[in-house]
Amino acid sequence: MGQPRKSRKKYNTPPHPWNAERIKNENKLMTKYGLKNKKEIWKADTLVRRYSREARYLLGFSADQMVKEKLQLLGHLARTGVLPEGAALEDILDLNVEDILRRRLQTIVYKKGLARTPKEARMFVVHGHIALNGKKINSPSYVVLDGQEDEIGFYRSSPVAKQIEEYNKAKDNKANTEE
Repeated sequence: MGQPRKSRKKYNTPPHPWNAERIKNENKLMTKYGLKNKKEIWKADTLVRRYSREARYLLGFSADQMVKEKLQLLGHLARTGVLPEGAALEDILDLNVEDILRRRLQTIVYKKGLARTPKEARMFVVHGHIALNGKKINSPSYVVLDGQEDEIGFYRSSPVAKQIEEYNKAKDNKANTEE
């Protein structure tokens, strides 16, 4: 048993630290999703590897035990929105890092139009301007469950909400006048 006050590392570092192709891909992901550092990519990559390892393990199991654990794993991935309902066990092997990064609160805030950029979305979440079902969440890496996207909005006392609404209205008016 480990030390209760010291949590374990939740990611694995790359096997070769100076691989140019991997670094380019990580930099693209960092700018696309507005991540703070590469540790966040490594956490998502570790999750993908863990899911794939579990799927490969279950594919080699006996039928009765595999059914129960397979349903649990697929149910978990369907609830988090990483895989669609009714996905097969082989679909887990096709997962990539972007599938996990798309389900982060920071990314969904940006996709919903509550922020202009992914970095701004991160800032809104960290500063407490974003709420999920009325409850303030200040962790940008929070994994939003499937069906919770509609419950994401600004916190009730956030002064930023009016500014973003005005920005979105101006953007829509500009798009309508150009057509």
